[in-house]
Amino acid sequence: MLPISDLNPTRRIPFVTYILIGINVIVFLWQLVLPRDVLAEAFVSQSIVPYLVTREGLTIETILDFIRSMFFHGGWLHLLGNMLYLWIFGDNIEDRLGWLLYIVFYLACGFIAGLTQVLIDPTSRIPLVGASGAIAGVLGAYALMFPGVKVRGLLFMGYFSRLTELPALAVLGFWFVLQLFDGFTSLGANNQGGGVAFFAHIGGFVAGAVLIWLFMRVVPQPPVAERVDWLYEMHKGQWM
Repeated sequence: MLPISDLNPTRRIPFVTYILIGINVIVFLWQLVLPRDVLAEAFVSQSIVPYLVTREGLTIETILDFIRSMFFHGGWLHLLGNMLYLWIFGDNIEDRLGWLLYIVFYLACGFIAGLTQVLIDPTSRIPLVGASGAIAGVLGAYALMFPGVKVRGLLFMGYFSRLTELPALAVLGFWFVLQLFDGFTSLGANNQGGGVAFFAHIGGFVAGAVLIWLFMRVVPQPPVAERVDWLYEMHKGQWM
């Protein structure tokens, strides 16, 4: 299922989510004007390379590489897919956490995601680029915080597709299970040409779920029934 929207209003404009999307787009447009050899060198010198992280350890420079990696992308589909998920699910996490804690949360999930992939494949010389790990943290948080909220998306069935609505836990839970399956089946495969860093997705998702679980233990949350009534009252008649 490809999600396209959720039934989950926010109390305020999610400025940080929009800024993150804007930075990712601007960095990608910058990538497009670079010669291929210069871009390849930028990926190596400015993003996570597991072999280099393993050799040099967590220095200030490698930590900065983890942050910079979150804003590089490998192509239009990579960028658009990530930004779609961030746009749909990021606003509500920002709304609940507040802008400052949301920034810390996003960067922490991205860092843990990258570190997970490094630990799984410490000798890889392929740069890890993309916001997927940080956004996976957003998905993990959303699945735990808003499990019953309806997500509208395209369900593909062969050559056909149809609009459908499913609970967020079902949509994001299936996404996570798919990452687990693809991640473990990719172990031992020769990926020297590049590919999807599945364990970054897994690490980010788990990090997001754990961090938001801790947040929910510390900060009292509105009763579930009250949240559901509020959500559906605000959007009454829109989802017929």
